[in-house]
Amino acid sequence: MIHLKTYNKQELQEFISSGDFRQYDFLPITEHRAVSHIQNPKADSDQILLVLAFDDDQLAGYIGCMPDYFDIDGTIFRYAWLSTLFISDQFRGKRIAQTLLHKVFEVYKGQIAVTEFTPEAEGLYNKTGVFRYLEPKIGKRYYFRTDFTQILPTKKPKTEPLKPVLRITDSLLNSALEVKNCFISKPSFKFEILDKVDSNSIDFISQFRTYRTKKEINWAIENPWILEGKKDSNYLFSSFSEAFTYFWIKIYDEKNRLSSCALLLVRDGHLKIPYLFAKSDLEPFINLLSYFIVQHKIITLSSYQTELNEKITASKIFPKIHERNLERRYIFHHQLSEHLPQNFKPDYQDGDGDCMMT
Repeated sequence: MIHLKTYNKQELQEFISSGDFRQYDFLPITEHRAVSHIQNPKADSDQILLVLAFDDDQLAGYIGCMPDYFDIDGTIFRYAWLSTLFISDQFRGKRIAQTLLHKVFEVYKGQIAVTEFTPEAEGLYNKTGVFRYLEPKIGKRYYFRTDFTQILPTKKPKTEPLKPVLRITDSLLNSALEVKNCFISKPSFKFEILDKVDSNSIDFISQFRTYRTKKEINWAIENPWILEGKKDSNYLFSSFSEAFTYFWIKIYDEKNRLSSCALLLVRDGHLKIPYLFAKSDLEPFINLLSYFIVQHKIITLSSYQTELNEKITASKIFPKIHERNLERRYIFHHQLSEHLPQNFKPDYQDGDGDCMMT
């Protein structure tokens, strides 16, 4: 017999504090991810953050939600992002995923959004018949260094014995690229690289349409879903990486006024730009970004920042060696679409949803 248990902020805190979340064959959530959900400044105390599905007394699966809202001309429209959905192989075929989804639809009254989903999950969402696609974001992935040691064995397991050779190949090629990029020097204009959003950035950010405030960005920085360390094999979703760091970038113009701010996220040498706010030409930001990429030995940059990508195409200094197109799709439950103002377009930045957390 399948039955469900839901957790709001207080209930999730008690679940984690008691250690009961560790008693199952697999983890339904990590402690640090739970703490992050509890600290989410956009989550109300009564909103459901986690739903567990049990087959009799055995944990069969779970679904996680990240509450969010739109502030449209002073009116708040609350909804939640689906952030995890997992069913143990032992319980496949019992329609547990559908049961969990329908529970979330019920408690959030259909105010649900999803992005960064796997093909398998997308198939499940489409089967429910309740989701509508938004216009996707088209982006780019830029490559700056070779990484055959990791890429080839992942795509072609038979090449695993060749890792020592691939490692030497990477070292030689990347040494050559470092020589090529040695002319990319530290920018001469004033800039700062901080570990969180400072007070000086608040007024600047407020001039832009954004769904994230200083408090929310700092919440993500201070309560990450991913910690540095070895992966917990008992949890399916992202929880640990060798390196995971946020950087808050500030660029000033010749009159010592803020001209650009951005949040950068580096995970194991792979870079994202969750948020970018710029009042002037993006050339200074591209110059600083190029310097940052070289200094931090960045392997790839994934960017859906359309204007930035267009400027990068025209840049002669940007140190990419290859690029390819990306697409990020978003789906809204039809009740969320109908609840929002007519012709409303979210105009998400790269970090919106739970993307800034991973």
